[in-house]
Amino acid sequence: MPMSSRTISPEIQYADLSQQGDTAQLGMWVFITTETLFFGTLIFTYYIYRILYSHEFDVAARDAVLWCGSANIGILITSSLTMVLAINAAADGRRRAMIWWLIATAALGMCFLGIKGYEYNLDYNDKVVPVANFEMKPGEAPAGELFWVFYWVGTGLHAIHLTIGVGLVLYMLLWRIRRGEITPDYYAPLEVVGLYWSFVDTVWLFLFPSIYLVGRS
Repeated sequence: MPMSSRTISPEIQYADLSQQGDTAQLGMWVFITTETLFFGTLIFTYYIYRILYSHEFDVAARDAVLWCGSANIGILITSSLTMVLAINAAADGRRRAMIWWLIATAALGMCFLGIKGYEYNLDYNDKVVPVANFEMKPGEAPAGELFWVFYWVGTGLHAIHLTIGVGLVLYMLLWRIRRGEITPDYYAPLEVVGLYWSFVDTVWLFLFPSIYLVGRS
Protein backbone atom coordinates (compact mmCIF):
# COMPACT_ATOMS: atom_id res chain seq x y z
CA MET A 1 0.00 0.00 0.00
CA PRO A 2 1.57 3.33 -1.07
CA MET A 3 1.84 6.13 1.43
CA SER A 4 -0.45 9.12 1.50
CA SER A 5 0.69 12.10 -0.53
CA ARG A 6 -0.01 14.46 2.34
CA THR A 7 2.09 17.61 2.12
CA ILE A 8 4.27 18.27 5.16
CA SER A 9 5.62 21.75 5.84
CA PRO A 10 8.82 22.40 7.79
CA GLU A 11 8.74 24.15 11.15
CA ILE A 12 9.08 27.92 10.89
CA GLN A 13 12.73 27.92 12.01
CA TYR A 14 13.80 25.77 9.04
CA ALA A 15 14.12 26.70 5.40
CA ASP A 16 12.94 23.29 4.16
CA LEU A 17 12.31 19.71 5.23
CA SER A 18 15.84 18.68 4.33
CA GLN A 19 17.33 21.18 6.79
CA GLN A 20 14.82 20.12 9.44
CA GLY A 21 15.75 16.47 8.95
CA ASP A 22 19.47 17.17 9.04
CA THR A 23 19.06 19.13 12.28
CA ALA A 24 17.08 16.31 13.88
CA GLN A 25 19.75 13.78 12.95
CA LEU A 26 22.52 16.05 14.21
CA GLY A 27 20.71 16.36 17.53
CA MET A 28 20.49 12.58 17.81
CA TRP A 29 24.20 12.19 16.98
CA VAL A 30 25.05 14.66 19.74
CA PHE A 31 22.88 12.68 22.15
CA ILE A 32 24.50 9.40 21.07
CA THR A 33 27.93 10.93 21.61
CA THR A 34 27.09 11.85 25.20
CA GLU A 35 25.62 8.40 25.83
CA THR A 36 28.70 6.77 24.30
CA LEU A 37 30.88 8.67 26.74
CA PHE A 38 28.64 7.47 29.58
CA PHE A 39 28.62 3.80 28.61
CA GLY A 40 32.26 3.99 27.52
CA THR A 41 33.28 5.19 30.97
CA LEU A 42 31.28 2.41 32.59
CA ILE A 43 32.81 -0.30 30.40
CA PHE A 44 36.31 1.17 30.74
CA THR A 45 35.97 1.13 34.54
CA TYR A 46 34.72 -2.45 34.35
CA TYR A 47 37.82 -3.56 32.44
CA ILE A 48 40.13 -1.85 34.92
CA TYR A 49 38.66 -4.01 37.68
CA ARG A 50 38.57 -6.97 35.31
CA ILE A 51 42.35 -6.69 34.96
CA LEU A 52 42.91 -6.13 38.68
CA TYR A 53 40.68 -9.03 39.75
CA SER A 54 40.74 -11.30 36.71
CA HIS A 55 40.38 -14.59 38.60
CA GLU A 56 37.57 -13.31 40.82
CA PHE A 57 35.66 -11.96 37.82
CA ASP A 58 36.17 -15.25 35.94
CA VAL A 59 34.64 -17.22 38.81
CA ALA A 60 31.74 -14.82 39.30
CA ALA A 61 30.91 -14.52 35.59
CA ARG A 62 30.34 -18.26 35.23
CA ASP A 63 27.00 -17.78 36.98
CA ALA A 64 25.77 -15.44 34.21
CA VAL A 65 23.03 -17.14 32.15
CA LEU A 66 24.80 -17.59 28.82
CA TRP A 67 21.79 -18.70 26.78
CA CYS A 68 19.83 -15.60 27.76
CA GLY A 69 22.61 -13.28 26.67
CA SER A 70 23.19 -15.24 23.46
CA ALA A 71 19.50 -15.27 22.54
CA ASN A 72 19.25 -11.56 23.19
CA ILE A 73 22.21 -10.65 21.01
CA GLY A 74 20.59 -12.55 18.14
CA ILE A 75 17.29 -10.77 18.80
CA LEU A 76 18.87 -7.31 18.79
CA ILE A 77 20.89 -7.94 15.64
CA THR A 78 17.68 -9.07 13.92
CA SER A 79 15.85 -5.99 15.20
CA SER A 80 18.50 -3.76 13.65
CA LEU A 81 17.74 -5.40 10.31
CA THR A 82 13.98 -4.91 10.67
CA MET A 83 14.51 -1.25 11.60
CA VAL A 84 16.62 -0.67 8.48
CA LEU A 85 13.99 -2.41 6.36
CA ALA A 86 11.31 -0.15 7.87
CA ILE A 87 13.32 2.96 6.97
CA ASN A 88 13.89 1.66 3.45
CA ALA A 89 10.16 1.00 3.10
CA ALA A 90 9.44 4.55 4.25
CA ALA A 91 11.85 5.93 1.66
CA ASP A 92 10.17 3.87 -1.06
CA GLY A 93 6.66 4.88 0.01
CA ARG A 94 5.65 1.33 1.01
CA ARG A 95 3.49 2.20 4.02
CA ARG A 96 2.22 -1.29 4.83
CA ALA A 97 5.70 -2.81 4.71
CA MET A 98 7.04 0.00 6.91
CA ILE A 99 4.33 -0.64 9.51
CA TRP A 100 4.95 -4.38 9.61
CA TRP A 101 8.72 -3.99 9.88
CA LEU A 102 8.24 -1.52 12.75
CA ILE A 103 5.85 -3.93 14.48
CA ALA A 104 8.50 -6.63 14.13
CA THR A 105 11.13 -4.29 15.57
CA ALA A 106 8.99 -3.42 18.59
CA ALA A 107 8.09 -7.10 19.11
CA LEU A 108 11.76 -8.10 19.05
CA GLY A 109 12.58 -5.36 21.54
CA MET A 110 9.84 -6.57 23.88
CA CYS A 111 11.05 -10.14 23.44
CA PHE A 112 14.53 -9.00 24.53
CA LEU A 113 13.07 -7.34 27.62
CA GLY A 114 11.02 -10.44 28.40
CA ILE A 115 14.08 -12.68 28.30
CA LYS A 116 16.02 -10.14 30.35
CA GLY A 117 13.26 -10.05 32.95
CA TYR A 118 13.31 -13.86 33.12
CA GLU A 119 17.09 -13.76 33.50
CA TYR A 120 16.82 -11.21 36.30
CA ASN A 121 14.44 -13.58 38.09
CA LEU A 122 16.99 -16.39 37.73
CA ASP A 123 19.71 -14.07 39.03
CA TYR A 124 17.63 -13.15 42.06
CA ASN A 125 16.91 -16.79 42.85
CA ASP A 126 20.62 -17.53 42.42
CA LYS A 127 21.34 -14.78 44.97
CA VAL A 128 23.64 -12.66 42.84
CA VAL A 129 22.02 -9.28 43.49
CA PRO A 130 24.50 -7.08 45.40
CA VAL A 131 23.14 -5.51 48.59
CA ALA A 132 19.59 -6.84 48.10
CA ASN A 133 20.22 -10.56 47.75
CA PHE A 134 23.82 -11.68 47.42
CA GLU A 135 25.40 -14.87 48.64
CA MET A 136 29.09 -15.63 48.17
CA LYS A 137 29.62 -18.91 46.33
CA PRO A 138 32.24 -21.47 47.49
CA GLY A 139 35.65 -20.43 46.17
CA GLU A 140 34.40 -16.97 45.18
CA ALA A 141 36.38 -14.04 46.57
CA PRO A 142 34.65 -10.83 47.80
CA ALA A 143 35.92 -8.98 44.72
CA GLY A 144 33.62 -11.18 42.64
CA GLU A 145 30.68 -9.12 43.89
CA LEU A 146 32.09 -6.22 41.88
CA PHE A 147 31.35 -8.17 38.71
CA TRP A 148 27.68 -8.33 39.65
CA VAL A 149 27.61 -4.64 40.47
CA PHE A 150 28.74 -3.88 36.91
CA TYR A 151 26.36 -6.52 35.56
CA TRP A 152 23.28 -4.98 37.15
CA VAL A 153 24.28 -1.39 36.39
CA GLY A 154 25.24 -2.10 32.78
CA THR A 155 22.34 -4.36 31.82
CA GLY A 156 19.86 -2.30 33.82
CA LEU A 157 20.78 0.93 32.06
CA HIS A 158 20.70 -0.87 28.73
CA ALA A 159 17.23 -2.25 29.48
CA ILE A 160 16.01 1.27 30.29
CA HIS A 161 17.40 2.59 27.00
CA LEU A 162 15.80 -0.28 25.08
CA THR A 163 12.45 0.34 26.77
CA ILE A 164 12.67 3.95 25.58
CA GLY A 165 13.50 2.66 22.10
CA VAL A 166 10.42 0.43 22.04
CA GLY A 167 8.36 3.41 23.19
CA LEU A 168 9.72 5.53 20.34
CA VAL A 169 8.88 2.85 17.77
CA LEU A 170 5.35 2.59 19.14
CA TYR A 171 5.08 6.39 19.03
CA MET A 172 6.00 6.28 15.34
CA LEU A 173 3.36 3.59 14.72
CA LEU A 174 0.53 4.97 16.81
CA TRP A 175 0.98 8.68 16.18
CA ARG A 176 3.33 9.90 13.45
CA ILE A 177 2.49 7.26 10.85
CA ARG A 178 -1.24 7.23 11.58
CA ARG A 179 -1.31 11.00 11.12
CA GLY A 180 0.47 10.69 7.79
CA GLU A 181 3.56 12.53 9.05
CA ILE A 182 6.01 9.97 7.62
CA THR A 183 6.20 10.14 3.83
CA PRO A 184 8.79 9.33 1.16
CA ASP A 185 9.58 13.07 1.10
CA TYR A 186 10.10 13.29 4.86
CA TYR A 187 10.92 10.32 7.04
CA ALA A 188 13.69 11.90 9.14
CA PRO A 189 11.87 11.18 12.45
CA LEU A 190 12.00 7.48 11.64
CA GLU A 191 15.69 7.75 10.75
CA VAL A 192 16.35 9.43 14.10
CA VAL A 193 14.62 6.56 15.92
CA GLY A 194 16.68 4.16 13.82
CA LEU A 195 19.91 5.86 14.91
CA TYR A 196 18.89 5.53 18.56
CA TRP A 197 17.92 1.89 18.08
CA SER A 198 21.25 1.09 16.43
CA PHE A 199 23.09 2.74 19.32
CA VAL A 200 21.24 0.61 21.87
CA ASP A 201 22.03 -2.52 19.86
CA THR A 202 25.70 -1.56 19.64
CA VAL A 203 25.95 -1.13 23.41
CA TRP A 204 24.78 -4.72 23.83
CA LEU A 205 27.50 -5.90 21.45
CA PHE A 206 30.01 -4.59 24.01
CA LEU A 207 28.13 -5.75 27.11
CA PHE A 208 27.59 -9.29 25.88
CA PRO A 209 31.25 -10.43 25.66
CA SER A 210 32.16 -8.43 28.76
CA ILE A 211 29.54 -10.21 30.88
CA TYR A 212 28.74 -13.59 29.38
CA LEU A 213 31.99 -14.77 27.83
CA VAL A 214 34.30 -13.97 30.75
CA GLY A 215 35.92 -17.01 32.33
CA ARG A 216 34.28 -19.53 29.98
CA SER A 217 37.24 -20.40 27.77
